[in-house]
Amino acid sequence: MSAFRLAATAALALALSACAGRIVPSGGPAAPGERPTATRPGPTRPSAGKAPEIREPGRVANGPARNVPATPLLAAPSLPNPAATTAATAGVLPGPAIATLPITDAQAESARAAFALSCPGLMRRADTSGLTRGADWGPACAAARGGGRARDFFTRYFEAVQVGDGKAFATGYYEPEILGSRERRSGYDVPIYARPRDLIDVDLGQFSDSLKGRKIRGKVAGTNFVPFDDRTAIEQGSLDGRAPILAWGKDAVEVFFLQIQGSGRLRLPDGSIMRIGYDTQNGRDYTGIGSLMRQRGLLQPGQASMQGIVQWLHDHPDQGRALMRENKSFVFFRELDGPPQGAMGYAVTGQVSAAADPKYVPLGAPVFLSMDRQDVTGLWVAQDTGGAIKGSNRFDTFWGAGETARSVAGGMSGRGTAFLLLPVGTLARLQAGAGGAVPQF
Repeated sequence: MSAFRLAATAALALALSACAGRIVPSGGPAAPGERPTATRPGPTRPSAGKAPEIREPGRVANGPARNVPATPLLAAPSLPNPAATTAATAGVLPGPAIATLPITDAQAESARAAFALSCPGLMRRADTSGLTRGADWGPACAAARGGGRARDFFTRYFEAVQVGDGKAFATGYYEPEILGSRERRSGYDVPIYARPRDLIDVDLGQFSDSLKGRKIRGKVAGTNFVPFDDRTAIEQGSLDGRAPILAWGKDAVEVFFLQIQGSGRLRLPDGSIMRIGYDTQNGRDYTGIGSLMRQRGLLQPGQASMQGIVQWLHDHPDQGRALMRENKSFVFFRELDGPPQGAMGYAVTGQVSAAADPKYVPLGAPVFLSMDRQDVTGLWVAQDTGGAIKGSNRFDTFWGAGETARSVAGGMSGRGTAFLLLPVGTLARLQAGAGGAVPQF
């Protein structure tokens, strides 16, 4: 979450092939940059002015997860800009009319509520994507608090745009529940740390304009600023006396996955629940162990899932410990008195909230994902970030808590097209500022 990212991040199913920062996990059998092995139908786009049939209710009901294929909409042809660092430099094209997008009433109602919750931050934050200004969101934010049909709200106040080539990749994350204890006791000996007292955040932009937006973390050693302790050092006790311990976990592998998710619930010995969320991270780079396991031939057919990876780590404790330590990133938590929060500081909602790269998506903005699987297709609100969620059209979708959420998020790997929803008039302003015509969708 900044999150609940914990942000991830490829796969929980290959879990862990990319995450960190929040950390946000990835999810799904395909790592970023890889195609799923399943055949996907050819892309289409809706007929202009004609809304496709919409089925209710929402995306995923409780029960076994099922991957139902879907046909993604076609992205507009676009020449890539390899030097792009923001949405504005990647280029923005008009998308389809929002009325033609297959948005269910349930999705629209949930997304409107999440959007309204995010509005104060959306209007206050500087938009690093280069697409909007805080005031641009005023009319939509004011209307979001009113009544009326939610789909009509999005149709009236927003226009869809395609950022860059529009080719989207979506993974999933969830709020796990593991066994833990507030006090160290027999069987509970894996420390879950709060923020260390000597961990320092440095905003490099305060030292040079050329470094604006870049931050690092570390500690002071004598007169030098040095990298903070990595995972191996921390697990070997380097933080003794330097960091509070919030709780003790029962299983080191489950605590590792808790860090990947960045937020979760601890089931205490008396049956009560302690909720913890991402506070910060040690500043070290994230390495996804799922990719390492695949590259080294450690995963057999049928093991490329979160459950399969967890089982392998349990079956090979020494190798598993060494493998997990190759991920030098380490997450520190804080106790929560409410639901998990995203990078904006607002509660995230299962099957509604998503993590995105704020350089390409204004945090708080709605996004329509048209993907090759039905469960992830629909309207989302970008309320979170993650260390592995970088670049245009890269999203990590939040599925809530429970076994269904775990199953869906752990196997989420969707590809298709993303359409960012911006306030009406944004394209015209960007076009006028660029001094040129915007190609038609």
